[in-house]
Amino acid sequence: MNTVLVVDDEPSVRKVASAYLEREGFEVRTAADGMDGLRQAEEGGLALVVLDVMLPKMNGLDVCKRIRAASNVPIILLTARGEEFDRVLGLELGADDYVVKPFSPRELVARVKAILRRTSGEAAPAPVMYEGLRVDPVTRTASLAGQALDLSALEFDLLYELARAPGRVFARNELIQRVWGEDFPGVDRVVDVHMVSLRKHLGESGQSPRFIHAVRGVGYRFGRPE
Repeated sequence: MNTVLVVDDEPSVRKVASAYLEREGFEVRTAADGMDGLRQAEEGGLALVVLDVMLPKMNGLDVCKRIRAASNVPIILLTARGEEFDRVLGLELGADDYVVKPFSPRELVARVKAILRRTSGEAAPAPVMYEGLRVDPVTRTASLAGQALDLSALEFDLLYELARAPGRVFARNELIQRVWGEDFPGVDRVVDVHMVSLRKHLGESGQSPRFIHAVRGVGYRFGRPE
């Protein structure tokens, strides 16, 4: 099974989540309220459910509880709330993971894949290691010399795309397609802006980079040339 049910009352969330999941080969069903989401979940045939907490007709926590009482299908909660209580309660009710809104669609896809790997027994991709830098695509965490880096979702995606192919030169438009998506309406400059921030997290400047090198007129390279 590779069908994912996305339950959210915001049309934009359903549209974006569906687009990114379908791009990765998933079939996607959607529901705009808790009752419809529960009905579709009870029909079965799902690999995973992405479930918003704040839903009309039946809230996500109640839907989660009802699904878990009848099925072991993995559940990822979406929540805009910051209170730890909501997240902990969701996990106690049987959710497998949670993502806080606003979220990166790529992060959501990564969480979906990670959970399905765990439930299927598939081996997870290994962390990228390079001169004291560790980038883990499963936990979406990065550290340098053992110290955690506080990266945004986009900064992490940029770092991972570069770090897993050290020495390769990436054009700006290629990075936009890989990180922001093919339908991103922005310009190449957005890559440069995020690279400045990413370099600050890595403690390096453009004059003497250790990890990220600008390639004039093209884009960026991670580490030494091939």
